[in-house]
Amino acid sequence: MRFYFQLSVPRPVSSTLDRIAHQSSPMPAFATLPLPKDPTVTAPDGSDVRVLLSSGNGSMAHFQLAPGRCSAAVKHKSVEELWYVVSGEAEMWRSQDGREEVVHLEPGTSLSIPLGTSFQFRTKGTKPFAAVAVTMPPWPSQDEAVFVPGPWQAS
Repeated sequence: MRFYFQLSVPRPVSSTLDRIAHQSSPMPAFATLPLPKDPTVTAPDGSDVRVLLSSGNGSMAHFQLAPGRCSAAVKHKSVEELWYVVSGEAEMWRSQDGREEVVHLEPGTSLSIPLGTSFQFRTKGTKPFAAVAVTMPPWPSQDEAVFVPGPWQAS
């Protein structure tokens, strides 16, 4: 039995996420990519993004928000995300179909952002907040995120 995966090899990214290329052919080989030293792009919500590997089924990125910062509140049009917190602390607001909550995020916490969920996050404490997120399907373009009203002022 053969298993096929889809992969696009990361290329340098311009100042927007529109340049992230995705390939829909079988994954030719496994890949390894170290975390880029510098952010490759700024997300629509204002966080610093280091683009990681992607496939035809999903893309991965490292997000970081500096101490004292608050992201813009957004909602995705066609993707859902899974996050895993790697450092720092934050609060995450999510709202979906009448359900709304604010949760505390710390290293080791994972969370989901289903399609159509409004969300916003802000750092707590003196360390940057960082998470690795998988987006499914792969991030399509810069206009994927729609700005929405959130509970906090973006900074």
